[in-house]
Amino acid sequence: MIDTLKKVLKKIKNYLNTNILMSTFIITSLISGFLVRLFTVGNIFAIKPILADLFMLLVITAFGYFIKPKNQFKYFLVWSIILTFICISNTMYYSNYISFASISLLKTATELGGYTDALLENVLEIKDFIFLFQIFTLTFVHIQLKKKKYYDKVKQIEKGKIRFLNMSVVALVVLGFFISMLTSTDISRLNKQWNRSSIVMEFGIYIYQVNDVISSVRTTVNEMFGYDESYKTFRQYYEAKEETDNQNEYSNIFEGKNVLVIHGESLQGFTMNLKFNGEELTPNLNRLSKEGIYFSNFYSQESVGNSSDSEFTSLTSILPSSSGTVFMNYFDRNYETILKLLKEKDYYTFSMHGNNGSAWNRNVMYKYLGYDDFYYYTKDYEIDEEIGLGLSDKSFFRQSVEKIKDINNNHKNWYGTLVMLTNHTPFNDTDSFDYLVDYKTTVKDEEGNDVEITEPWLEETRIGNYLKSVHYADEAIGKLMTMLDEAGLLDNTIVVLYGDHDCKLKPTEFKKLYESEYYNDVLIDPNNTVGVIDEFTYEINRKVPFFIWSKDVVGTSKNKTIDNVMGMIDIMPTLSNMLGVKPKYALGNDMFNIDENVVVFPNGNWITNKLYYNSSKETFRQLDLDDSIDIDYVNKYNTYSDELINISNGIITYDLIKAYETGVETLIQEN
Repeated sequence: MIDTLKKVLKKIKNYLNTNILMSTFIITSLISGFLVRLFTVGNIFAIKPILADLFMLLVITAFGYFIKPKNQFKYFLVWSIILTFICISNTMYYSNYISFASISLLKTATELGGYTDALLENVLEIKDFIFLFQIFTLTFVHIQLKKKKYYDKVKQIEKGKIRFLNMSVVALVVLGFFISMLTSTDISRLNKQWNRSSIVMEFGIYIYQVNDVISSVRTTVNEMFGYDESYKTFRQYYEAKEETDNQNEYSNIFEGKNVLVIHGESLQGFTMNLKFNGEELTPNLNRLSKEGIYFSNFYSQESVGNSSDSEFTSLTSILPSSSGTVFMNYFDRNYETILKLLKEKDYYTFSMHGNNGSAWNRNVMYKYLGYDDFYYYTKDYEIDEEIGLGLSDKSFFRQSVEKIKDINNNHKNWYGTLVMLTNHTPFNDTDSFDYLVDYKTTVKDEEGNDVEITEPWLEETRIGNYLKSVHYADEAIGKLMTMLDEAGLLDNTIVVLYGDHDCKLKPTEFKKLYESEYYNDVLIDPNNTVGVIDEFTYEINRKVPFFIWSKDVVGTSKNKTIDNVMGMIDIMPTLSNMLGVKPKYALGNDMFNIDENVVVFPNGNWITNKLYYNSSKETFRQLDLDDSIDIDYVNKYNTYSDELINISNGIITYDLIKAYETGVETLIQEN
């Protein structure tokens, strides 16, 4: 036995001595995968992602044996560069969007206008450069091996095909252990790809990225697969949907009114009712929300498409795509939108934006959504003041009002969207924002006189810059309302405002606000206090403003605050009922016809008035501590969440509304 053990140890030692470069590649790549989880989802010591990463690296290494030893460094260097890029890009993306990057983002990056530069400027951190150690380590080891004539020695003893087979066997053994630990839920999430954090937690960063590439490629060929099952689910859902009388106190109250929607870039709900040194941060938003119908627990439901996802969901009542972005990848579908429903009543529809028309492919997608015209940037506006990514909001609103005057004179009814821009990340044009986010206080000097001093707090921080930018956006909205009123445009118009998504700042930035010693000197709605920032309070605090304002509502019984949770998917059916049109394919709810609502996010998380559920970690936080919640409650909304995401993806991917309208047999014959 001792002799056998010595022989085994000798063979292992000999194998390691002749596989130094490969071993370096595997070890450094495993460390990089470990660091990705450390910087993002945690789960750093879980065995499943380690085995998954190891399997991928063993497969890559096995194919390296087909290359001559003297050229193997080039092979592993290329792979080290690829894996380092994967790690850096995903940690960067996760820092701002609490999700992982997709290959579809790279495919569309050239069409994102100035958004790409803003993203890079806002998320690149020192920690992201740590991953370069893999390339440097591999290069250093290679140089040392070359000096010792290592590759010449290996050449004499290495038999590539045999070592390929040996490594493949080891890889299969590792894969077997890994598969034995998987659950049906794990496999389902990998297939669906919409819960990216969960995939990285269970499968590691490398399998996640391979699966993402496969899913992204599948967007170009997916109409060949899975259509029948998606169509069946879609048909059963809508045929089983009860036809109910949706009449309520708000039905048809705005029939025949014009509609002006303000798409509030990065407006997050916590900024409302916030004061610094006694001065309101958002006085105009506060006033309008108090005068109109205000939904205090409203959430955006965007995916990787961010602003474009919010536009899509608000108009269609369908969740965004889990693979790619609708505006880029699935623009040529037949979507039912509130624009198309109102056009049946002779409404003229338009959108206006202070950025390039090609940003998020709007100049193409808008036609499919039902807009008659799109006014944007240099084509329709004089660029007299630029802030951030394009035309300033104040100039944009001023010039837009003049255009709306002409539209109002030429059309009996209209529906228009004003897409704001100035309050877009990275919020670094601070010279344009006049608002103090440091702390003012009064102290006694040596002679007993009151002296006002300023204590450093949030100035020159990212969240401080964001708050200053929000104040500017609020001023712009206030001036817009004044101009509209002076032009008589508010007499027969309802104004709808929503925040398209949260500000995309990291939890550490919010800690500077909520966990500061000055926090109690900033006046915040006591019913909306966040306190200590943790993974749940951060997510729950991502709500955005949403209100519907009309002169007909101000000072009446219709003027109220709705506390029930609501999502972007609910805007279309809620507004449709008020405007006297009836959608057939809305997946959201009219908020005045439902007692308990649930907001489902594209990553599978969901929130009700009672509970916030994190699907990737299968954990939750109870919001209403006075109400008892059992596992049936959680299972009920988990099932509903899956159903809503699957139906939305089916409509988008397979153009199911067209299929249902024309008949499935006809569509199959066409294909």
